[in-house]
Amino acid sequence: MLCAVGAYAQEETITLYHVDGVEVVASTKSGDSHTQPISTTALNMGKIEMRGISSAKELSTIAPNFYQPDYGSSITSSIYIRGFGSRIDQPVMGMTIDEIPVMNKNGYDFDFYDIRHIELLRGPQGTLYGRNTSGGVMNVTTLSPMMYQGVRAMAEYSTVSSYRASAAYYAKPTERFGISVAAGYAHSGGFFRNTYRDEMCDKGDNASLRLRMQWVVNDRWSLDNSLTAGYTNEGGYAYHPYDPVTGSYGAIAYNDPSGYERLTISEGFVAKYRGEKINLTSVTSYGYLGDKMTLDQDFSPKSMFTMQQRQREHSITEDIVIRNAPNNSRWQWLSGAFVFAKWLDMSSPVTFKEDGINDLILGNINKGLHTVFPENNMTFGCDNFVINSDFRIPTYGAALYHQSTLDLGRWHLTAGIRVDMEHTSMSYNSNTSIPYRFDLTMSDYKDLYTEFKGRERQTFFEVLPKIALRYDLSKGNIYATITRGYKSGGFNTQIFSDILQVKMMNEMMGALGIELDSSATTTTYDSASATRYKPETSWNFEIGTHLSPADGLSIDGALFWIECFDQQVTVLPKGNSTGRMMSNAARARSFGVELSANYRYKGLSASVDYGYTNATFRKYDDGTADHSGNYLPYAPQNTINVMVGYTFDVDYRALRDITLAADWRGVGRIYWNESNTLSQPLYSLLGAQLSLRFDKATVTLWGRNLSNSDYDVFYFKSVGKEFFSKGAPIHAGIRVNFNL
Repeated sequence: MLCAVGAYAQEETITLYHVDGVEVVASTKSGDSHTQPISTTALNMGKIEMRGISSAKELSTIAPNFYQPDYGSSITSSIYIRGFGSRIDQPVMGMTIDEIPVMNKNGYDFDFYDIRHIELLRGPQGTLYGRNTSGGVMNVTTLSPMMYQGVRAMAEYSTVSSYRASAAYYAKPTERFGISVAAGYAHSGGFFRNTYRDEMCDKGDNASLRLRMQWVVNDRWSLDNSLTAGYTNEGGYAYHPYDPVTGSYGAIAYNDPSGYERLTISEGFVAKYRGEKINLTSVTSYGYLGDKMTLDQDFSPKSMFTMQQRQREHSITEDIVIRNAPNNSRWQWLSGAFVFAKWLDMSSPVTFKEDGINDLILGNINKGLHTVFPENNMTFGCDNFVINSDFRIPTYGAALYHQSTLDLGRWHLTAGIRVDMEHTSMSYNSNTSIPYRFDLTMSDYKDLYTEFKGRERQTFFEVLPKIALRYDLSKGNIYATITRGYKSGGFNTQIFSDILQVKMMNEMMGALGIELDSSATTTTYDSASATRYKPETSWNFEIGTHLSPADGLSIDGALFWIECFDQQVTVLPKGNSTGRMMSNAARARSFGVELSANYRYKGLSASVDYGYTNATFRKYDDGTADHSGNYLPYAPQNTINVMVGYTFDVDYRALRDITLAADWRGVGRIYWNESNTLSQPLYSLLGAQLSLRFDKATVTLWGRNLSNSDYDVFYFKSVGKEFFSKGAPIHAGIRVNFNL
């Protein structure tokens, strides 16, 4: 067992390899979640390493009603909780790493190693955690050098020539100072082949570095500094064309290179003061995210159009939390202030190639021309051109929050409120230049320069209340909560190339004195105000329980009902659009149940996690159809995880024990569109592993999707065509963990 000193003594002890190791990691804000009126899933280090969890995506089904599908790229970190989520822009869940907030969802998908504790709180957490936590928040805690000293390493090899490794050194030169250095690398050989380019389209490499220093200054002050950096360079995207008439899937085949490259840097400083009457925590952070996405946007062998999106984002945050020191008072309180600033510079040039020019632009222009001049055509003096789109999007926010809990014997009443204000603006400059010629009136080509430039602003102000009632039982508690959720609004940057196409075609036709029929254009959006979308708000009603009815048995359950207003949905603009945008549906509703049970007796361990969600549009008409009453797309109705393991004590020479485990995961049904005409039925994934624990190492053989289930994880449309992305087939590997 590993012991802590000073200010870290309250965190108790951990065992690195035993699943039954005891560890209590209390969040500065939420405290011990199993004693709070919160639906939660918590995993300690033993469970994380036993299950081989290497990313947040692998928590899908383990946490009821949590689903983060693997779309084949780290930029598409879409998350769905209790029926709600988002494919683009603002996430439905917040994330902190060692109490440092991750301010961009593009940074959510990273490699886990030496993760000491994961806590997923479901339901709106905006009262304490702020923006974009309408579905929940994930708190990730890494291993502390104050808790463990020595060397830890891991190496793994799996099918399709994938491998990963990590190494870390933890030291405590003095009783009050600890330092750790950790590094990791992962390579994926990919599961899916682009038959046109004859290469694996989803292969990739990831590298990361983490430096952490902790100093217990004295009995009152402690300091914690974390510096992390990560680099990703991976391919994409494994999209199969789909024929809705025959219901058949085509081979992945597109001609232009695609991929995603990302660099992240995070610097976080946490200072804590523990006084006789109050405790104070200050969390200061700086974050940088620079990434580049290259995309063959038609995903076909034709030379239509490509996009390259570059982002450079800097962010700073400051969160100050003050609460009363632990005592026997009936009144426990917490107050705080949070401020942040983000500066995002983005460029998204779309390159139209020969087929795209002929099919999407000249085809539409000449269709309109032929109504007046049947024998004449418009032509371009180039076989490709670029629509440049540059954006500068600063965002500033500030909030004040408070939460009080009144203890009345077995009853505990909690009330909280957060006042949140956010301001964002978008400066945009979209332009293109192209030589064009109308063969009836023009003997030579003429250059047309089209520009769309300006600025948009939005300010959001929200009040987020919370009220909860908890009743303590002899072996657990029951609770009821009412909370308000909030997900901020923003701007649709992907639609600007469509707007400029329309503007360019109208200017060409206007020069000829012809008004272009709106049905021939790709979109009806012709102003930047149409790129705005509003915040999404919700009310969450929940009753639940945390029980420990017998030794080794714990049960958590919750029933919830969510009313969502101005729900943010991803839509395609009218016609053969090259982009997608966020829009606000009128109203949606979700209700469901969550149940987790864990049992351990001697060498036996078993767990069951189940979530059911029924999420539908209460009112939503997208202009072409009324989807009221239909199920929300992309979020699964059921998530199921059953795991059984047994550890045999051997204690023969260096071998300590052997663990056999098997798990079954089920996900579905998932509807793929608002009309509910396409869906993925519930599918099953079988897994198994064998672990041999030695004195200083553990060897694990594992397999996933052993039934080789064929299932879909993503659906979308592009240029009027339909595509599916499939889940990973059967794969297996061997992993060795060292503890020196």
